[in-house]
Amino acid sequence: MSQKITLYTAHMCPWAHRAHIALAELGLEFEEVLIDLTKPREPWYLQDVNPRGLVPALKYGDQVIIESAIVAQFLADLQPSHLQPDSGTPSGALARARMAMFVETFISRVGAHFTGMVRSSDAAANQELADKLVAAVKADIAPLLADAAPFFGGAKEMTMAEVQTASFVAKFYFLGKKEHGLLPESLLDGLRGIEVWQRWVDAVLAKESVTAIFDEQAQVERFKTFRATMAKK
Repeated sequence: MSQKITLYTAHMCPWAHRAHIALAELGLEFEEVLIDLTKPREPWYLQDVNPRGLVPALKYGDQVIIESAIVAQFLADLQPSHLQPDSGTPSGALARARMAMFVETFISRVGAHFTGMVRSSDAAANQELADKLVAAVKADIAPLLADAAPFFGGAKEMTMAEVQTASFVAKFYFLGKKEHGLLPESLLDGLRGIEVWQRWVDAVLAKESVTAIFDEQAQVERFKTFRATMAKK
């Protein structure tokens, strides 16, 4: 018998966004509890949900699961779905390993450059980071998408590779728009020039599961506020 799912989340957070994508792709019902990340965590959250104070956290019945990648994987493991193959076969194990390698490469080789741009108001430094991000996508990510059709590994539907990375792709493309003036214009120009990557991005950003909670204007305002706060430190 399935248990009640409660998701403790913040729509501004790309890590929490992972859980929303997984839940939407799986069609699972859940209760949402919004956590205000601009304020200190309330005692009940630290005591009863996540002593680290982070989101997402997920309660399944009376069990609490924390850390975004673990939350998303737990949800995918709840029931068979298009997100991942069964793990009891060599082919399934290899496919899961490939997805995990893609996610690890994305976060370690690409994510750090974007985080640097979020934290910095220095135009020259951000230009260098944008160039490094584009170079990393071209060298490290695009080859892993060679067989995408349109999703990772030739899949016709989203996989765990997309669940774990799509929230960051949305950040790149929506916050990187020229009219917002937040990121170097060369970032999106460079990324759109990587054909295999851009085909994959177009498929990812066309999914309602990815864009449903992404409020572009609210994200822009939050980005500006965060950057201004960082500049004072």
